[in-house]
Amino acid sequence: MSILGIESVVFGVADLAEHTRFWTDFGLPLEHADDTEAVFRLATGSRVVVCKHGDARLPSPDPFPGDGIKETVWGVDEQAALDRYAASLATEVEVTTSDDGTVRCTCPDGQPIALRLWNKKRAVSEISPVNSLSSYPRFNQHRIWRHKAIPKTINHVVFFTPDYVSIFEFYERHLGFRYTDHSKGTGIFARADGTNEHHSIFWVNCDLPIAPDHFKFMHVAFGCDDIDEVMLGANIMADRGWVNQSMNSSGGISRHRATSAIYYYCDIPGKAGEAEYHADTDYIDDNWVPRAWDFRFGSLLWSNNAPPIFRGDNIPWDMQFDLDRKSFEAYRKTKPGKRPAEGKLAELTEDDEHAI
Repeated sequence: MSILGIESVVFGVADLAEHTRFWTDFGLPLEHADDTEAVFRLATGSRVVVCKHGDARLPSPDPFPGDGIKETVWGVDEQAALDRYAASLATEVEVTTSDDGTVRCTCPDGQPIALRLWNKKRAVSEISPVNSLSSYPRFNQHRIWRHKAIPKTINHVVFFTPDYVSIFEFYERHLGFRYTDHSKGTGIFARADGTNEHHSIFWVNCDLPIAPDHFKFMHVAFGCDDIDEVMLGANIMADRGWVNQSMNSSGGISRHRATSAIYYYCDIPGKAGEAEYHADTDYIDDNWVPRAWDFRFGSLLWSNNAPPIFRGDNIPWDMQFDLDRKSFEAYRKTKPGKRPAEGKLAELTEDDEHAI
């Protein structure tokens, strides 16, 4: 019984037509569009739902000004698990359940989240073997030639948050999220227990110079099959007029050293954050040992146009294993709450409720 990943992200926007065009060009399959919403459904069943500001389906009050993801919906595999998550959350925050069974709450940092039952589908990938100078499994065979990027899943979401250590511990305590890695002073990566992708969510420290002083959406990542699809998506978005100002901060097409993922960020219209093409990430399970590292080590593997702080010969290779979470203490703002037994969400008891 577990959370399988991101079932939906719900955007609130000012210009519905412009956002519909953006996500269509990005490669998301359009399921439905009218003058009130646009719904895109990916191969795994994940959805991007775009609504106009003021739509009754959006959280009220609005969690932050402007366009962006206003609600993240996590997919749960069984009703018993959904009931258990709801009961645990209710010991700390107000929880509601809608007529369709969706459980909703607002996290301590102001982030609205929801949980609902989800029959997640398995994505079918078609990839070519990769040749090297000494090994060429694609022998006498041409590489697959793609015509456009078609992301198949929502890999992860990223948000700014005022206290990233405590908000990770909130997710761990009530929803069973796993600690994956810590970019010291920058944020914590965490994985929903029912997925093997390196992370399902990343919280970015609001104390950073680039960050707002409140909860806010930063970016959402979509899984692609390979680097060819990422490159093709980047080229098509540029050809269709989506100017990528993010290249000044994230370096165009590159690879994250910490997660191994190839990536490319596109600016979402209305200053609504970024959409990321994402491929070849690390896949892990509960045998993974979390690591802590300097943010310059983990961010980029190569990039000619990234800011100087990410380039040069002085990038500290200081990664350490962090199973004991000693790296948290320098950045902690809130006394830690009760951790789930053995890293898993334990059954609630009366004693547990008083301890949380």
